[in-house]
Amino acid sequence: MTTNRRRNAVAALVCITSLLLYLPLQARDDKKKQTYGIIYGTAYGPDDRPLYGVRVTIHPAGKKHPNWELQSDHHGEFAQRVPPVSADYEVRGVVDLVPVEGGKPQKSKKKHLTGMTKVHIDGEERKDFSLHLTE
Repeated sequence: MTTNRRRNAVAALVCITSLLLYLPLQARDDKKKQTYGIIYGTAYGPDDRPLYGVRVTIHPAGKKHPNWELQSDHHGEFAQRVPPVSADYEVRGVVDLVPVEGGKPQKSKKKHLTGMTKVHIDGEERKDFSLHLTE
């Protein structure tokens, strides 16, 4: 009988200890789960090809200063997390292109391309769009 009581007491102690250790970890994981919306775009040039290195600024509509500044990758893509509220954002892109002829850059024929579009986010969603840059 004494052995069974000890086993039961040890089993109860192990259960209580594991619960006490698990509950704070569960609460910490809940804090880590944050929600957000995603603005996901691709920058295209006048020839409808993706552009690398486009300087992209994103800010809420009606504000002048950008909240986020990023750059497009080798596929012309960029992404930014935004707060999960219903809002309009202005996305602007700027790039200076230097054409190459005969293996040499032609700085005198440099092109300045810009583009702007508006994006609406409704809470936790991903909005995909294209940003077309022109002269």
